[in-house]
Amino acid sequence: MNHETPLDVLINLAQEKLDDAGRALADLGTQRREAQNQLNTLDHYRSDYTQRLQDTTEGGVTASNYHNFRHFIATLDEAISQQNRIIAQIDSRIDTGRQQWHHEKRQLNSYETLKARQTRQLQIREQRRDQRASDEAAASLYRRLRQTH
Repeated sequence: MNHETPLDVLINLAQEKLDDAGRALADLGTQRREAQNQLNTLDHYRSDYTQRLQDTTEGGVTASNYHNFRHFIATLDEAISQQNRIIAQIDSRIDTGRQQWHHEKRQLNSYETLKARQTRQLQIREQRRDQRASDEAAASLYRRLRQTH
């Protein structure tokens, strides 16, 4: 007859919250990696186009081509800046997610500690009850043995 106590319900709910916080944190980690990959790609494009501009200017370039290169590099700079802001936002959400996960973990640990304490108290009561029953049985046997002598 193993029934679920209110403390068991709290432990299960706390475990679910902890699992949810862990999944959310993992999702944020994935988002962070994807955003970093996009930033790396943008940085690579910028480096590549900067090198192309330098190579082109060494061989001579028209003003309109130079302007187009500079405009495209400026567009890449803005995209890089935007991507850095996105990463900073994700990093902030990761920090918040970590704090939430730690909070949920502490909550679960608290409930589990209470459950362990409750289990120990029940075991102590059971041991005392068993000891009392054993003592009573021994005393009864002793009284019967004394009465027969």
